[in-house]
Amino acid sequence: MVELATRAPRRPRAAIRLSLIASLALLCVALYLFTDLPAAAEYALGLRSRTIDGMIIAAAAVGVATVLFHTITANRILTPGIMGFDAVFLMIQTGVAFTLGPAFLAGAPAAASWAVELVVMTGAVVGLYWWLFVRRRLDLHVIVLAGLILGTLFRSITTFLQRLLDPDTFAIVQNLVFASFTSVDRTLLLPTGVLVVAALVSLWPIRRSLDVIALGETPAIGLGVRHRAVVMHTVVAIAVMVAASTALVGPVAFFGLLAANLAYSLVGHRHRHSIPAVIAVGVIALVGGQLVLDRVLGFGTELPVVIEFLGGVLFIILVLTGRAR
Repeated sequence: MVELATRAPRRPRAAIRLSLIASLALLCVALYLFTDLPAAAEYALGLRSRTIDGMIIAAAAVGVATVLFHTITANRILTPGIMGFDAVFLMIQTGVAFTLGPAFLAGAPAAASWAVELVVMTGAVVGLYWWLFVRRRLDLHVIVLAGLILGTLFRSITTFLQRLLDPDTFAIVQNLVFASFTSVDRTLLLPTGVLVVAALVSLWPIRRSLDVIALGETPAIGLGVRHRAVVMHTVVAIAVMVAASTALVGPVAFFGLLAANLAYSLVGHRHRHSIPAVIAVGVIALVGGQLVLDRVLGFGTELPVVIEFLGGVLFIILVLTGRAR
């Protein structure tokens, strides 16, 4: 009874913290939009709103995908990047530049490039997981290991092809494969946002099953959850969100790890709290971080460089302190 009494206030506290995080995220958005406006305010607001839209989409897609991946793998240091999205994205860019030339890569319609990257990344990951997890019925951790090995293979192929490129082509490829939130193509925001929202909505019917799956495969099956069906549904949602976000802004390896673990520390692991919290934390990290870099420090550094550094430090801390699970 004492334990239940001590646990009871946690839900209201989590809800209050979630409200505070969401309010802080809205404040960051408002400050980024309306502070230090130049004379051409309308033009500046258009550019800033495009950047914010891209950041919100990336925060929702990568953050939620990381939380879901932690749930199905029961490991807090794994990210969807281990499934090979970044490697496939890099290989597509390098392969196109190597076979068709830099002019085709730089001049291809943005919508066509986005669609091809989305289909290839999603199809490769979902096809691999469906074949190994559903057809072959292998353990999920074996499949994660297979994804890690294939990702290493793709990166090796990419590195080999990049060494064969001339310096000018290599510079174009490097410019395209780095994540950027300030140069997002406006025409891609709507289709990417629709895909991410559709993936999030599809998770609503299985929200309680995800909480049970976090206990482990055997307890989940014992409690009546269709474990493989729910996990495959989750993998498809992860694949769609991460592939759409990567095709829009580029790969961000450690951002999801940083946002997810901050959300856990604030509201816990219940998905009805952690999913909206990770979106709000992601918006604060991206919009607030860009605000500090641009308006406070006056640095011209790309925000993903800072995010990757902080995420890498957190990764090392989680490994060294044994808090990976």
